Amino acid sequence: MNKVALVTGGSRRIGRAIAIHLHELGFDIALHYCNSADSANALADELLGARSNSCQLFQADLRNQDQLGALTAALCARYSSIDLLVNNASGFMPTPIEDCTTKQFDDLLEANLRGPYFLIQGLLPVMQSGGASIINLTDVNIHRPLHHYSAYTAAKAGMASLTRSLAVELAPHIRVNEIAPGAILWPEENDTYDASMREKAIEQTPLKRLGEPMDIARTVGFLACDAPFITGQVIVVDGGWSLVG
Repeated sequence: MNKVALVTGGSRRIGRAIAIHLHELGFDIALHYCNSADSANALADELLGARSNSCQLFQADLRNQDQLGALTAALCARYSSIDLLVNNASGFMPTPIEDCTTKQFDDLLEANLRGPYFLIQGLLPVMQSGGASIINLTDVNIHRPLHHYSAYTAAKAGMASLTRSLAVELAPHIRVNEIAPGAILWPEENDTYDASMREKAIEQTPLKRLGEPMDIARTVGFLACDAPFITGQVIVVDGGWSLVG
């Protein structure tokens, strides 16, 4: 029986690369999505075409506690064991403190911290057999804050703290690690990073380029498959950006 990996926000962008790479490594994929049904179905068809019965779709808004509960129940009913959880789904938007609303703050906290926290809690019954792994995606900007993104970075910093705490609390049965990406893909919102900001980010990166989604996917594969004595750690994948001031 193949190992099972749950990838949240797995239908597009970095999540898609992670799901494809893990599938190539032999995992069956539980593919979570929120709104991107067309992309999720297309990716599921691709994976199922490569290997039958190797992918199943699960839809939920992780900010909604009722949907999150239904998701964990469906996953526990479908799989007797889940070997890998990749918390990739994320919320991202600017929130200048002078006009950030409580709804914006709560949405970011729920998407980036509370949702993953209670997803982990709900999946514990199927992740306790030994050898399971959780990989949380955070952001290199929690160490070099991004202007006007204080609520987002606060939520991601909370996830980084949670990684370390759960690495101790869930040992020895479950390893918990973190990947902190730098500039991999530009946000889809056109007004988030203008041309000058993009040029500056690349100029400040020692490797002088954007990363690729597969850079993150390969790091997920390493932590999941080739790092049995690593837990509670962060791997920064940013082309050296965090090393320069």
